[in-house]
Amino acid sequence: MKLITSIHLLVILAGFIGSCYGYTFYAGGKDGWVLDPHENYNHWAERNRFQVNDTIVFKYKKGLDSVLVVNEEAYNTCNKTNHLETLNDDQPVFKFKRSGPFFFISGHDGNCEKGQKLIIVVMAITHHTHGVKFTTATPAPAPALEVQAPSVTIQTTGGMRIYAPAPAPAATSSVTSVGYGSFVGLISGLGLILVF
Repeated sequence: MKLITSIHLLVILAGFIGSCYGYTFYAGGKDGWVLDPHENYNHWAERNRFQVNDTIVFKYKKGLDSVLVVNEEAYNTCNKTNHLETLNDDQPVFKFKRSGPFFFISGHDGNCEKGQKLIIVVMAITHHTHGVKFTTATPAPAPALEVQAPSVTIQTTGGMRIYAPAPAPAATSSVTSVGYGSFVGLISGLGLILVF
């Protein structure tokens, strides 16, 4: 039982650490930020899942291009004068600090109009509880004595407590996990650590 608990804790910690640091993407994959990629930038973006704290790197030859972070209207019209941020280093990196859509266009004349632009939608952290279902088979209580099973408390660092019924001493118990990946994702997405 202790080994299983330790493994679960390691999985939760790995998810927590991953959610803090994020993943690094390279715009367009192996092609980089070029005028005619093998795959349309938005098709490439649709195949990936972007989360808060992820970063995207735009690979291109310095001085030959730049990347402009723009709003939706500037994206649709390829308006380079109304940009929110300019990324023009050798391999500029942009970090997603919030969920929602992000719009990027080429800063080189005419490239946006020829399709060198990208929309990335960063997923929101969901707070759905797909929980863990606990089932306990308890024997009928003795006629004169009513036995109530004690409960187990799981305390998180965020102050949240999860209560689960402990199995009765003479009972056979089974724990069925429903949506375990969702549960771990919820805990890691919230930055919570379960203490056992």
